[in-house]
Formats: sequence, C-alpha cells, structure tokens
Amino acid sequence: MVTSGAIITVPQGRIARYHLYVSVRDNNVEQALKALKKKMQREGLWREMKRRRSYEKPSEQRARKKAEAVSRARKLERKRLQVDGF
Repeated sequence: MVTSGAIITVPQGRIARYHLYVSVRDNNVEQALKALKKKMQREGLWREMKRRRSYEKPSEQRARKKAEAVSRARKLERKRLQVDGF
C-alpha cells in the first residue's frame, strides 16, 4: 500500500499547511485522486485557494467575513427552528 499526501503551503503573511493523506490501493490512482479532492472540498481548501489567487482589499475582506458570519448565523437559526419543530 502506497500513501500519498498533499501539503499546500500558502504564504501570505502567514503559512497555512494542510496535511491530507490518501491511500492508493491496487494502483488505483484515479480513485485516490477522487478521495483527495473530496477531502479538500470538505476542508474548504478549494475556496481558500480561489480566494488567495488575487489581492483582497481590507474593506472587501471585512465585507466577506461579515457576510460569512451572517450566513452561519442564519444556518444555525434554520437548524434550531427545524429541531424545535417550527
């Protein structure tokens, strides 16, 4: 069994390293690649890489973070209402 890992370093003021490991079984690289992409999606790496492709102004960054917080709050509220039965 061969183990493959993806380490993505994102230097922009700070370094973020993600260690994602996927097992390659029976030389089935395509299946391992599919699993790696799924893990990256779950960890939010695709979004992070897309966001870091170009410079983001501080005002845009604040607006994005505020919008993300609002979205999280709405999602939590929806889940709470669903659990309460409303």
